[in-house]
Amino acid sequence: MATTTVLAGNFLVPNGTFIAELIAFLIILGVLWRYVVPPVSKAMTERQELIKNQLDEGQRASERLKQAEADYREALEQARATAAQIRDQARADAAAIREEILERAQQERDRVLETGREQLATERQTLIRELRADLGNLAVELAGRILGESLAEEARQRGTVDRFLSELQQEAGTGRR
Repeated sequence: MATTTVLAGNFLVPNGTFIAELIAFLIILGVLWRYVVPPVSKAMTERQELIKNQLDEGQRASERLKQAEADYREALEQARATAAQIRDQARADAAAIREEILERAQQERDRVLETGREQLATERQTLIRELRADLGNLAVELAGRILGESLAEEARQRGTVDRFLSELQQEAGTGRR
């Protein structure tokens, strides 16, 4: 008995409880390895795939964002260039319209001046005729009084009037110079 007590007291020699605990541990470990580890491993793999997909999607989104920003900048530059073109075209159109309006105004001015000149010339001719007639009658009457003779004949009257007007025009022409 002394040997059994020595064996029971020796911690290096396994006893029955230790072996039973070891077998139970190995069975639990086998059950865990068989039934728990594969679903956990599968869930971890799925989670890793999901994270990887999300990272890839984030990277693709970042690239799409960079591309969208580049497209935006390009569209903005094109819009600025188009706006500058439109502005330049509008300025050119405005200048052309201005020139056209000035040309029309000048033509209208010239037309009005020509019409005014024509009216003045017509009125001058009318006034000259009226003045000649009035002046002729006055001259004949005055000459008739001065000379004491009657200038009743029209041909004679006209000759006298024309001669008188010619003399007036010559005097007016020499007086201007």
